[in-house]
Amino acid sequence: MKEVCKKFVMHTSTLENPRIASINGIALYACDEALSPDELRQRACSELLRQAAIAAGLLDDADESTPDGILSEAASSAIEALLQARLQIPEPSDQACQRHYAAHQVSYASGERINVRHILFAVTQGVDVNLLRQRAEFTLLNVRCHDGKSIVDAFDRDARTLSNCPSGADGGQLGWLSASDCAPEFARELFDNKGVGVLPRLVHSRFGLHVVEVLARQPGKEQPFESVRGAVTMALKQKTYITALRQYLTLLAAQAAVQGVDLEAADTPLVQ
Repeated sequence: MKEVCKKFVMHTSTLENPRIASINGIALYACDEALSPDELRQRACSELLRQAAIAAGLLDDADESTPDGILSEAASSAIEALLQARLQIPEPSDQACQRHYAAHQVSYASGERINVRHILFAVTQGVDVNLLRQRAEFTLLNVRCHDGKSIVDAFDRDARTLSNCPSGADGGQLGWLSASDCAPEFARELFDNKGVGVLPRLVHSRFGLHVVEVLARQPGKEQPFESVRGAVTMALKQKTYITALRQYLTLLAAQAAVQGVDLEAADTPLVQ
């Protein structure tokens, strides 16, 4: 749960500045702080859960977040206890596991590798995220508009001049990677998409925004169901957990005064 609800900040009352996004009058950021829409939703969801934990008597109502937006240890523990009590996650049946495995057998193959290169637009403190995203989207469009040999030149050139990764000096080359070599959110985008070529959308990771080209793939070896039963079970439980968490957050949001943040805008889970 600490990965799910990492960040929330309470810097000021919205009575001081009514334009600041808030949950029940509690501001989600400081007046001089700029957040992306995803970051704002993340903080809003964390605050909904923090307030729910207080209402449930699991957290002292004097609890306050630190100025850097990190939940207190007590709040994190209280939210974990709250979700454990509120979200009932049943064990998936053997039949459900078998069906999921049959539909996603390739996902449980072992040893798949990809040859990849990327252009990183790093999200750092003080960066204008909207401007950064525009630059990344323009670069993605630029390299996708070329084909054949010209795309090699375009990608190589843009990686060397624009990428914030040391690999930029080598045209963005990362070489052959397995899923375990990558950050989980990066690996999901690269290994769940089985195509070769420039990915059609930006890849978001903890490091920033990536324009990615998969140069080649080496398929992994498919594993029998019994050897991956545990992983299949965990995948189904995680899917159920995310659905239950979304529903619970929707309920909390309906009961709260939510200002300046659209909790329905995300295509991905509200919290990660």
